[in-house]
Amino acid sequence: MSRPPRQKQSSAKRSSQSGGGAHHPAPGQLRQGVQKVVVDEDNAGQRVDNYLMAQIRDLPRSIVYRIIRKGEVRVNKGRVKPDTRLKAGDEVRIPPVTRKEKPAQVVPGSRVQNVMENAVVFENDQMLVVNKPSGIAVHGGSGVDFGLIEVLRAARPDTRFLELVHRLDRDTSGLIMVAKKRSALRFLQDELRHKRIRKHYHALVSGQWDSKVGRVKEPLLRFELKSGERRVRVDDAGKESLTLFKVLKSFEGYSLVQASPVTGRTHQIRVHSAWAGHPIAGDDKYMDDASLKAFRATGGERLMLHARALEFSLPSTGESMSLEAPYDDAFAKVISILESRIDQSG
Repeated sequence: MSRPPRQKQSSAKRSSQSGGGAHHPAPGQLRQGVQKVVVDEDNAGQRVDNYLMAQIRDLPRSIVYRIIRKGEVRVNKGRVKPDTRLKAGDEVRIPPVTRKEKPAQVVPGSRVQNVMENAVVFENDQMLVVNKPSGIAVHGGSGVDFGLIEVLRAARPDTRFLELVHRLDRDTSGLIMVAKKRSALRFLQDELRHKRIRKHYHALVSGQWDSKVGRVKEPLLRFELKSGERRVRVDDAGKESLTLFKVLKSFEGYSLVQASPVTGRTHQIRVHSAWAGHPIAGDDKYMDDASLKAFRATGGERLMLHARALEFSLPSTGESMSLEAPYDDAFAKVISILESRIDQSG
């Protein structure tokens, strides 16, 4: 995990440690004493509220706003508002807070750490890009002990900052960006918001995609099943969404297409493909059971969606980058089987 900036120990914290009037937290809680933290260049420009939430992980937002409102948080010994912007060299006083003790986390083993390190396709001092394997979540939670970001943090204990720039579904493979500096994270996420980063996916879909269908612009709405499972559907009440499609190759019963999302909605390519009548092969959420069974019979083992290429500008230098990630063995195997059928029929 990322390390907080070096902290100055206050007299309040020293007196607490000496035993004079020390506060003893309840079982299952952690008591953190007064901190005085100097803002570095990478955190300059952040709002005070966001800075505090990064410094004290898992502290409820309501408590952050309460301690700011009461004047317990000081910047250069003065009171501030939540939206006050910090400058490099500012000294931030963080008052004593009590928070719940986190349960012990599962540490990713050396094998999975090596797999993820070997999947890094680009890296500089600002960021890295990983060809994420299918079946690995981007972060832990919801029954998942750890994901890509936790594995990278475990593999790089001396790296102070590692944060996801964007996300990929667990079963989707391919290129994903990770920031190594907060300034790089802000830059890349701003580039995403202004649609200056281009992402191109390869998807094997069911049926023969009509080459005249080059775009799907249908609003998408997130909802939950009774089981709590997250799903998305085309719905007029949803958010505006646009995906561009291009046929790359046709096979017997399937098409390989390039899908380029202009917006970045959850399950966007999967739902837009299914809406167009061509669900992605291996998609157990949006493909009907008979089609899914037929795909499995061909030797398909995974969701056939791969984040193939990225076009973006590097943080700090603005240099244009274009990266491409090869298919994994499971994806390549299905394509090879379908190509062999074309050769046999020809």
